Amino acid sequence: MIHIAQLGFDGKTALGLKVELPESPPLMLIVGKRGFLMCGFLNMEAAEKLGVAAAVVSGVTTFEEMLNKEVKAASSKAEALGVKVGMLGKEAVKRFL
Repeated sequence: MIHIAQLGFDGKTALGLKVELPESPPLMLIVGKRGFLMCGFLNMEAAEKLGVAAAVVSGVTTFEEMLNKEVKAASSKAEALGVKVGMLGKEAVKRFL
């Protein structure tokens, strides 16, 4: 099953995407206009190679968990937007809006 949600941040909106997978944690993304927060399923090396603004949080199964976990990795383009390893996911998402 695929879940889509609109998540509000200071008057702006991000798109949350959760894909339920068989016998596995879900694949999760929160997407803004300038970048996205992704779960550990997705590959930071690929994000860097593609030149996209992306940050990773891991061990998440809900959007709330994504927003409250610390960023484990960020692409150079995300870092240029102010995203830093150790900040909360919600702070990274705000920079992607």
